[in-house]
Amino acid sequence: MLGSSSTTVKNLPLKRRLCFLLKLVCFVSSVLIFCEFLIYYMVIFQCRWPDVKGAAHMSEKETSASVLKAIILADTHLLGEIKGHWLDKLRREWQMERSFQTALWLLQPDIVFILGDVFDEGKWSSPQAWADDVRRFRKMFRHSVYTELVVIAGNHDIGFHYDFVLVNSVAMEGDGCAVCRTTEAKLVALSHKLNCSQQKPNNSNKRCSDVEKLPASEPILLQHYPLYRKSDAECTGEDSATPEEKNIPFKEKYDVLSQEASQKLLWWFQPRLVLSGHTHSACEVLHAGKIPEISVPSFSWRNRNNPSFIMGSITPTDFSLQKCFLPFESRVFTIYCAAGALLVILVLAHVQLLTPPFYFAQRLISKHKAV
Repeated sequence: MLGSSSTTVKNLPLKRRLCFLLKLVCFVSSVLIFCEFLIYYMVIFQCRWPDVKGAAHMSEKETSASVLKAIILADTHLLGEIKGHWLDKLRREWQMERSFQTALWLLQPDIVFILGDVFDEGKWSSPQAWADDVRRFRKMFRHSVYTELVVIAGNHDIGFHYDFVLVNSVAMEGDGCAVCRTTEAKLVALSHKLNCSQQKPNNSNKRCSDVEKLPASEPILLQHYPLYRKSDAECTGEDSATPEEKNIPFKEKYDVLSQEASQKLLWWFQPRLVLSGHTHSACEVLHAGKIPEISVPSFSWRNRNNPSFIMGSITPTDFSLQKCFLPFESRVFTIYCAAGALLVILVLAHVQLLTPPFYFAQRLISKHKAV
């Protein structure tokens, strides 16, 4: 009997340690699950699709058929093997993957546009490194067959004009190079087709007689480079450029398109909206007093603390936009720091390193009550 009681007493500290260790594992696991999974659902769940004028009077079936739900994001900058540190790649790519997959699951868009600079080292990558980057991209931005993904090339994907150009706004150099001539010719042909499509049936035009007609709708222009503006000085909002960056003049053909290329695009297409990336910061500009341009901030923590994306409800005649912020990196870091500090206090208290101060305080309180 005596031996059995003695064994039970000896086993008590071991059981208490195991119980305490289990509590610590549960605490750490809860913090990790919250910061790496749940926080994305909590933040993105607050985002709502904007209403379009006229759609409010439609039935749910009519609305889903006529309103295109689009997500627009930019500048993911997946790091490559040259400049990418493994920890930086792991952290930021996980953030973008969780953000994208959570947005798809909660918002269920019809289409997603990525406005260039998907990769950070596209113009330097070897064929093997490029293949690995593309594999990682497809894993991070995987999507169902019900959602279409459209990717626009940026300067970090294929280089600036003087390195190598395939298509997109980086081909609007205006110096008569072979690729620029081809791109401009295609844009002029598309502009002609769109303009002919918007003419009234009774309006006869010989130049449009043999042209394939498109749905009569003012286009939305999506590109990587912003149209020409002097700087971000007039941009406002919590995700606009910093005060120091706002006053730095933009370089034509590097930070923004040239004035000539911008005027051509506006004249050719007369868009109702322009969406661009490249600057990593938000900005709203009005061109020719009537055409709005929205610069979409970066989607990655690597480029800003408060990344976001644009939600657009689009019809043939109208559109409505809403910004959806992702979890702030600083807030996630603060949660980890607070959890780490609490964990240290719990461990010290368990090993009784914090017992003397607590015991002294308890004695003072007891004496005060006795008096």
